[in-house]
Amino acid sequence: MAPATPKPETLAAFEAAKGFMPATEGLALYAAAAAAAALGLPLLEVGTYCGRSTILLADAAREAGVSAITVDHHRGSEEQQPGWEYHDPSVVDPEVGLMDTLPSFRRTLHRAGLEEHVIAIVGRSPQAAAVWGGKLGFVFIDGGHTDEHATGDYEGWVPHLAEGGTLVIHDVFPDPADGGQAPYRIYLRAMASGAFEEVSVTDSLRVLRRTGPGM
Repeated sequence: MAPATPKPETLAAFEAAKGFMPATEGLALYAAAAAAAALGLPLLEVGTYCGRSTILLADAAREAGVSAITVDHHRGSEEQQPGWEYHDPSVVDPEVGLMDTLPSFRRTLHRAGLEEHVIAIVGRSPQAAAVWGGKLGFVFIDGGHTDEHATGDYEGWVPHLAEGGTLVIHDVFPDPADGGQAPYRIYLRAMASGAFEEVSVTDSLRVLRRTGPGM
């Protein structure tokens, strides 16, 4: 069976949204989310930014009749702060002088017609994970890229991932010349745990399926 693909209007909304994920990885993300949604459990994303990848998860969730949940404090990750490579001054709140991607995210979902299919959690990922009570069919880790933040996302949310569920990690770069190593290290940890099997590799996107307990 061919992998699921998003509707043309969904893909157009994804490509128009502010963000960093290329279309090749987006298509792989959508296919993984659509397959995981068959479990009937929520799909969760860590690292919303302005909602580019959230569009794909929301569309997959809509098709399956489940919820898409996205977690972000909306103040930007380390590399998005002033003076860093991925800083965008257009998402700085002029009143407080800090990044605030929440308004851009809301506009992104509104334009895509997907607001009602997304539950947005505004806060720190480990704190949200600590109070989360249910099982998840899909966890997409794309938050902060320091070891502290990537490890916190992994340790916070993987325990909630159901057996047979899907773990997706973005920005996995085995070669340090290509990018930061924190996502790669949690990917190696997942593979070494014996609890996951690799399903696909698309550029820096790794799709893993949970096959047993452990993390």
